[in-house]
Amino acid sequence: MLTTKYKLPTIIVSLSLIISFVLISFESLAKEDLEDICQLEKLDNQCQILPQQECQSLLEKCKSYYEQKTFELEKDISVTQKKEKNYANQVYILNSKIRKLRNQIYQSNLIVKDLGIQIEDTGLSIVNTSLKIDDSKEKLIVILRTIYEEDQKSIIEILLSEEKLSDFFNNLMTLEVLNSKNQELLQEIKKLKLYLEDQKQSLGGEKDDLKRQVLIQRLQQGESEKTKQEKEYVLEQTRGEKVLYEEYLKDIKEKSREIRKRIFRLVQIPESEAPSLEEAYELAKYVETVTGVRPAFLLGLLQIESRIGQNVGQCNCSSCRYPDIDWKTVMSKRHWDSFLKITKELGMDANQTPVSCWIGGGKIQMGGAMGPAQFMPNTWLYPQNVERGYKRRVEQISGRSPANPWRVSDAFLASGLYLSDRGARSQKLYDEIGAATAYLCGTTRMTSRCIAAGVKLYIYGWTDRNGNHHKGIMDYAAEFQEYVDRGVFENNN
Repeated sequence: MLTTKYKLPTIIVSLSLIISFVLISFESLAKEDLEDICQLEKLDNQCQILPQQECQSLLEKCKSYYEQKTFELEKDISVTQKKEKNYANQVYILNSKIRKLRNQIYQSNLIVKDLGIQIEDTGLSIVNTSLKIDDSKEKLIVILRTIYEEDQKSIIEILLSEEKLSDFFNNLMTLEVLNSKNQELLQEIKKLKLYLEDQKQSLGGEKDDLKRQVLIQRLQQGESEKTKQEKEYVLEQTRGEKVLYEEYLKDIKEKSREIRKRIFRLVQIPESEAPSLEEAYELAKYVETVTGVRPAFLLGLLQIESRIGQNVGQCNCSSCRYPDIDWKTVMSKRHWDSFLKITKELGMDANQTPVSCWIGGGKIQMGGAMGPAQFMPNTWLYPQNVERGYKRRVEQISGRSPANPWRVSDAFLASGLYLSDRGARSQKLYDEIGAATAYLCGTTRMTSRCIAAGVKLYIYGWTDRNGNHHKGIMDYAAEFQEYVDRGVFENNN
C-alpha cells in the first residue's frame, strides 16, 4: 500500500520535469533557430523565394527577436555598469585608505625620529647630571674631611691656630652649613638623574610602541594595496565585459535597423501614385514602430495636409491649377537655396515641381511646401531643435538615398519623425495637439499668431454658416482610429 501511495506523485513529478525540460529545450532551439534564421544574408535569400506577406511576417519576427535581444543586452549593460561603479567606488575607498595609511606612517616616522632626538638629549642630560653628582660628592668629601679634622683638634691647638676662639667656631659653623647645603644639592641632583632615567625609559618604550604601530600600518598598507590590485583587476574585467556587451548590442541594433529597412521597402508605394487608405495605414503602422506616433493621428494630419498624398501642390507646374504661379512667388526667399539643392539632387526641374500655394481673394498668401507631408525646404534639410535634418534621418532609416519629400514613404516617415520630436510619441491627446500645432505653426503652443493663421480650425475643424461641419486633424484622427478599432483596414487586406 505504501509503495502504491507514493508511486503516482513520483511519476507525476518526473513527467513534469520531463515536460519542463522539453519545453526549455524547444525554447532554446527556437532561440537558436531565430538567431540563425535572422542573419541578414539568410533573410534576403528566404525573402527571394517567399511570398511578400510571408517575407514580411518573417521580418517582423526577426525584428521582434532583435528588439528583445536589445532589451536583454541593455539590461545586462545596466547591471554591468552598476558593478563597474561599485568596484570603482571600492577602488576609490581603498586608494583613500592607502593614502591615509601612508600619511599615518609618515607622521609616526616623524614622531619616532623626534623621540630618538629627545632620548638622545635626555641621555646627554643624564651624563651631565652624573658629572654634577660626582663633583658634588668630591666637594662633600673635602668638607667632611675638613670638619673631621677640625673636630680632632685639641683646645691648645685651637687656641694657637686662631686669634680668637670665636673664629674657630665660626669656621666650624660655616663648614656645617656648607655640608648641609651640599647634601641637599646632592639629593636634588640624584632625583633629577632618576627622573631623567625614567624619562629615557618612557621615551624608549613610546618609541618601540610607535615602531610596532608603523609596522602594523605597513602591513595594513600592503593588504590594502593587494586588495586594491584585486579590485582593479575585477574592475578591468568588468569594463571589458561591458565593452563586449556594448559591441554586441551595437551589432544587434545594426541588424535591427537593417531589418526595419527591409520591412520598409516591402510597403513601398509607387511614387507617381497617391496611396489607398489601406496602403497608407500599412505605411503609418510601420512609421509607428520607428517613431511611436499613433497611425490614426498621422493619417489625420496628412489628410488635412495633402488628402494623404492626393494633393501635393497646385502651383509651379504645367498640370497644376495655377501653372503661372512659380515657386519664387509663393515661397519665402530664405527657402530658395534649399529648394534648388533638393530638386537638383533629385534630378527634378525646379520650375516644373509642384509646390503648395494658398490663393485667397485672388491674392497669393503663402506656399512652397513639398510633397504629401508638406515639408518646407529648410525644414527638410535643416530643422531647428533637432540634431540632424529630416532628409538625413529618413535616409538612415530607409537605407535609400537621396530621400525624396515627394515620395510617399519618405514623406510619411519624415512626418512621423517631426511629430515624434514634438511629443506625439506619447500618444496622449494633449501632446498630439501640441505636435500638430507645431507642424502647422512651428510652436507647440496655440499662440495668437497661430490662431490668426487658422491653425486652431485645421486642428479642431469648424462649422460654416450653413451648419456644415468641416473636419480637422483630430476629427479625422478619431475617425481613422475607429476604423482601426473595428478592424476595417485588416478586413480589406
